[in-house]
Amino acid sequence: MLVLVAPGQGAQTPGFLTPWLELPGAADRIAAWSDAIGLDLAHYGTKADADEIRDTAVAQPLLVAAGLLSAAALGDVVPGVVAGHSVGEFTAAALAGVLDDTAALRLVRTRGLAMAEAAAITETGMSALLGGDPEVTVPHLEKLGLTAANVNGAGQIVAAGTMEQLAALEADKPEGVRRVVPLKVAGAFHTHHMAPAVAKLEAAASELSPAAPATRYVSNKDGQVVTDGAEVVARLVGQVANPVRWDLCMETFQTLGATALIEVCPGGTLTGIAKRALPGVATVALKTPDDLDAARTLIAEHAAV
Repeated sequence: MLVLVAPGQGAQTPGFLTPWLELPGAADRIAAWSDAIGLDLAHYGTKADADEIRDTAVAQPLLVAAGLLSAAALGDVVPGVVAGHSVGEFTAAALAGVLDDTAALRLVRTRGLAMAEAAAITETGMSALLGGDPEVTVPHLEKLGLTAANVNGAGQIVAAGTMEQLAALEADKPEGVRRVVPLKVAGAFHTHHMAPAVAKLEAAASELSPAAPATRYVSNKDGQVVTDGAEVVARLVGQVANPVRWDLCMETFQTLGATALIEVCPGGTLTGIAKRALPGVATVALKTPDDLDAARTLIAEHAAV
């Protein structure tokens, strides 16, 4: 059983979209999406520097566009499950047929702008903690005023809060944590700091007519399979200010019998976690079009096409 997953913010790197635009029809598709959302995706995906694509308002639609473009390049694949980490849930919602590509990109453009505005209110950020026991780490973070914004499994938790709180974390790591790694994001996402963005996203989402998922959609709110399109969209809205439970998503993948996992562009983060948390599950990360052949081989072995 094949799982198709989409990464979240921080996975982007300068120029990562360049080789994908060489595929037939890709540049035209990106141009059409750019016109629809008022953002030059080709420029940001090929020429912009790290600081430019760190901007939340840019990074989020860019990641969703890249994910959709790379998934389309796989051909007519029928995964058993789709899921996304944080903003990757918008990619997953489109792949599941809940929203069409343009609707997903318009909604995520609203999300990115609203979250960027919320992030500007207070200087906040996120850091990944490598190692440690969640039962020890989470209370320690709460003591410092931080939120466990991403519980990713395989010994990785992402803390979010003010820059002062994150500095205190550097100086006072939880027992068992080997490293604290600042992430390339512009705010404390999935925390109360993002509450101002929820109302704006809710207003935009109210204009949509979502369809029921055509394949199983696993929500990173709680790792549950969601079968109602309106509920998927409601969860997309609420997740802006609530933690991501990727650990629970992976538990669901395992329960459903996952045998293979493909991470759409810019792949790497979620496959890395899966290799540690889902032993025996074959993985492919779509970093460049050179990875498509390996992904297609995996699809032939693990999915109905």
